[in-house]
Amino acid sequence: MSSNTSTKLAGKTAIVSGSGRGIGREIALKFAAEGARVVVNDLDPEPAEQTVADIKAAGGEAVACVGSVTDEDFADRFVNTALETFGGLDIIVNNAGYTWDSVIQKMTDEQWDAILDVHLKAPFRILRAAQPHISRMAKAEKARGESVHRKVVNISSGAGLKGNVGQANYSSAKAAIVGLTKTLAKEWGRYNVNVNAVAYGLIRTRLTEAPAGGEASIDIQGRKLPVGVNPDLLAQLERGIPLGRAGTPEEAAGAVYMFCLPEANYVSGQVITCGGGY
Repeated sequence: MSSNTSTKLAGKTAIVSGSGRGIGREIALKFAAEGARVVVNDLDPEPAEQTVADIKAAGGEAVACVGSVTDEDFADRFVNTALETFGGLDIIVNNAGYTWDSVIQKMTDEQWDAILDVHLKAPFRILRAAQPHISRMAKAEKARGESVHRKVVNISSGAGLKGNVGQANYSSAKAAIVGLTKTLAKEWGRYNVNVNAVAYGLIRTRLTEAPAGGEASIDIQGRKLPVGVNPDLLAQLERGIPLGRAGTPEEAAGAVYMFCLPEANYVSGQVITCGGGY
């Protein structure tokens, strides 16, 4: 952007799912501040358009692609928005998601399927939709004698690496995204694509913050789902983190950004935990 002299991602086009709010929004803002053109996505139009407006107000370039990542036509629409608006695709961040918790004996098939769909099937579909274009661009660059590195960053979780009570669905999806990451790192190395994952620990977002004096919920396509961690439990969790606190969305975005830097061009198939040492 005009106010920032750092342009580590200048000329790059990024698509970031779930970037109207929280961590995804901070990833989109960070990328734009470093010179990338960003396709912003959210389930709801208002937060997506707000992120786009904020990027443009600071001198960056962005466009919204509104809708659920679980819709059958979404992956092609998302990828094509980048190609048609900005003429390329360099960075893919699979960030969209939410939680719908229950212990296993109370977890319904609907709960299981919904969380696997958003955290695993949606990233799979987006990456599948991107492959023909990435292959085509990589071959053309190779023919011209150019070496261009592209980046994929998938979002996992500490729950995916170690499990978490009440999250059989979420933990399974986040463990599986690690397998997808490592496989794509092997399949896409020939295209000069670095594929990595960031596993988050405790980050302060609307999914963890319970409001004072009441329960919070989010609306996911007509389902009202409870969110927020009990403040006493949150304080207890923070005491177990070596850095002594939960992370911020900006810090969470920083871990994704690190993988997208030119300095990380020889790093692929890796998972880093952004969790304050936990």
